[in-house]
Amino acid sequence: MIEPTLALQTAIRTRLVTNATITALVPAAHIRAGSTRPDKTPCIIMSDGSTALHGHDYTAQRAAWVYMDLHVWTLDAGEEAAKEIAFTVSNILDKRLPIDDGYCDHFRITSSRFPRDPNPAHGHGILSVEALLRWVV
Repeated sequence: MIEPTLALQTAIRTRLVTNATITALVPAAHIRAGSTRPDKTPCIIMSDGSTALHGHDYTAQRAAWVYMDLHVWTLDAGEEAAKEIAFTVSNILDKRLPIDDGYCDHFRITSSRFPRDPNPAHGHGILSVEALLRWVV
C-alpha cells in the first residue's frame, strides 16, 4: 500500500471521478489533491491530510487513522452551488471505500462548513473526513 493519506486521496478521487452525478457538477480534471486555493472552478481539492499511526494489528498488519479536508470551490455560482456539490460528495462517499492493497475499516465525513470567502464571487465548502486504514507489510 502507498502512504495512507495518498491511498485515501486516491480512493476518494476514484470514487468521485467515476460517478456521473458529481462529474456533471465538477469536471473530473477539477477533482484533485493540492493547495486549497482553486485554479479552476468548480473544483474539489483534497488537502494533504494527516496520519496518526495506530501501530500493529496482529503480526503483519499495520493501521493508521487518516484525517483530511475536501475543499469545494465555485466561482460566480453562489454558496448554494458549493453546498449542492458538498452534499452530493457526501452522498457519493457514504458507502464502503475500497483502498488499493489495503482496507478501509472506517470512513466518515465528520463535519461540513461553508466559510465566507473574502471574495464574494467564490463559494467555499469544507468537508472533513476520517478513515481507519489497514494494510499488510
